[in-house]
Amino acid sequence: MDYLFVAAGLVGLYFGAEWLLRGAIAVAQKLAIPTLIVSLVIVGFGTSMPELLVSVRAALTGSSDIALGNVVGSNTANILLIIGACAMIFPITHWDKGVKRDTYVMIAAAVLLLGLVQFEAIGRIAGLLMVVGLIAYIVYAYVQGKESMADLADEEVKHETLGTGFMALLIAGGLATLFVGAELLVRGATNLARDFGVSEAVIGLTVVAVGTSLPELATGVMSALRKHSDIMIGNIVGSNIFNILFILGVTSVIQPIAVAPRFGEFDVPVMLGVTIGFAFLLLSHLGVRRLTAGAMLVAYVGYTLALVQV
Repeated sequence: MDYLFVAAGLVGLYFGAEWLLRGAIAVAQKLAIPTLIVSLVIVGFGTSMPELLVSVRAALTGSSDIALGNVVGSNTANILLIIGACAMIFPITHWDKGVKRDTYVMIAAAVLLLGLVQFEAIGRIAGLLMVVGLIAYIVYAYVQGKESMADLADEEVKHETLGTGFMALLIAGGLATLFVGAELLVRGATNLARDFGVSEAVIGLTVVAVGTSLPELATGVMSALRKHSDIMIGNIVGSNIFNILFILGVTSVIQPIAVAPRFGEFDVPVMLGVTIGFAFLLLSHLGVRRLTAGAMLVAYVGYTLALVQV
C-alpha cells in the first residue's frame, strides 16, 4: 500500500502543478502585476501548504524533529535539488529585477532561523513575530509590484486569456491536488523509511522534506519546460520565505517546537550557506547555467549522504 501511495502522490503532483501554473500566469495577466509577484505569493504560498500541514501535525504529535527538519530540509532541497533540476532543463539567465528585494528577505529569514535554533525551543512569541513579518513583506511586495506593472510590457511570452471563474478553479484545484499528492507520497515514503530504521530527524530532513517540496519541483519543472524563469525563481524564493516565516511561525504559535542541537550545529548552517550561495547567483546576475545546476545536484547528493553521519 505504501508503494501505491507513492505512485498516486506523484500523479497528483504532476496534474496539480500543471493547473496551478496555468492559473497563476493567467492571474498575473488579469491583475496586471508582474508574474514574479504572483509566483511569490500564490505559487510560493500554495506549494508550501504541504510543509505547513506536515509540520503542524508533527509538532502536535511530539515529533519536533520532523516539524523543524521538514522546513530546514525543504529549503535546502528547494535550492540545490529543485533549482538544480529546473536549470538543467532551462538555464536561468534572466528574471524580474524585483527579485533582488525578495532575495534579501529570503536571506534575512534564514539568518533569523539560525538565531532561533540556538535556543532549546522556538516559542509562541517568536512564531507570532515571524507571521507578522511575513504579512508586512507580502503587503510591501504587492505594493511594489503594482507600481512596477509597466514591466509587463516587456514580457515576451503571450499567455492564454481565461475567465475569472476558471482561473479560480485552476488555482484551487491545482493546490488541492498538490496537497493530496504530497500527503500520499509523504505518508508512503515515511512509512517505508521507518521500516528501514531511519531516525525521525533524518526522515524530516530528507524523505519528508523532499516529499513536501515535490509541489515546488513539479511547478518548477513545468515552468522550466515553458521557459518561465520568473515562475521558477519566485516559486523557490517565495517558498523558502513562507517555509520559515509562515510554516515555522504558525506551527510554533500552535505548539512550541523543541530544537535538537544538530539543527544549530549542522543543518541550519548548511541551509543558510546554500541560501547565500543562491542569492549570490541572483544578485550578481550570474544566473544558474547547466554547469552550476549540475554542481548543485551533486552537492545535494553529498548533503543527503552526510545527514546520516551527523
